[in-house]
Amino acid sequence: MTNKLWQNWENLQTPEKNVGPSEDTVTKVVENLDKIVPPNRNLDYKKVRENLVRQIREYSEKSKTDWFVVWISGWVDSWVVSSLCAETWKPTILITLPIHQNKDEIKRADKHIENLKEKYENVESININLTETFETMKKALPEIEDEEVVRYMAYVNTRSRLRAVSLYAIANEKNMLVVGTGNKIEDYWIWFFTKFGDGAVDFSPIWELYKSEVYNLAKELGIIDEIQKAKPTDWLHPTWATDEDQIWCSYPELEWALEEYDKWKKAEDFTWRAKEVMEIYTKRHIQNAHKMEMPPIFKI
Repeated sequence: MTNKLWQNWENLQTPEKNVGPSEDTVTKVVENLDKIVPPNRNLDYKKVRENLVRQIREYSEKSKTDWFVVWISGWVDSWVVSSLCAETWKPTILITLPIHQNKDEIKRADKHIENLKEKYENVESININLTETFETMKKALPEIEDEEVVRYMAYVNTRSRLRAVSLYAIANEKNMLVVGTGNKIEDYWIWFFTKFGDGAVDFSPIWELYKSEVYNLAKELGIIDEIQKAKPTDWLHPTWATDEDQIWCSYPELEWALEEYDKWKKAEDFTWRAKEVMEIYTKRHIQNAHKMEMPPIFKI
């Protein structure tokens, strides 16, 4: 069965409009509704940078490993994490794992990789195109009607899991650590990752940072301006859906919701957009919590 949605993705151009709320809409909402104000922890990003680099190096030494491996994707988190690993001066391998990938995303990832390789002699790169592997797996599954619709999310998550398998295959060769790229919002509160996919890592250096703080750290690290401005995406959807398209909230809104949720606030405590944001945040936080739990074990 021909699957045009997936097979033609890499040949298409990035659309001007996205599915979710536009940046202008989000900005107006935040400006006009004073209850939605993202937190500001006034971090010293030079110290954050130094602390994280030190802890990454120390964890590697403690675990008796020699290398780091980082998947370079279409969002700022992987660019920040790879830069921090490079600054340890320990061998760092940056891997791109395209599966029917949009050309703009690949070019952006390659630009970051080349920039890091110019700055740090300990950085190497590998490109593993998993498109054929992905298609082979799809063909092995039982044929069904409306495949693109019925198996849409299955295919989305399969892409993430194929990448995890590939990262650990490389990591096992050289006694390496697979480094996570999730931040406080995605991985710690709404669990916005694939179980046994991009959630499969050895440690997560930026897990304590809000998304806005990741961008501030990117500036501190001198990451290319074009890359900093790119909208976050998980490289999984053939519709070019960004993170905010999928979540239906901006990251500043999610950061505000996290802080309010921590104060035991509920959606009913707010009105209009603030109420909607709290509903979205709470639903995701509760429904996806299983991703962070051990599988249940039954007594005999």
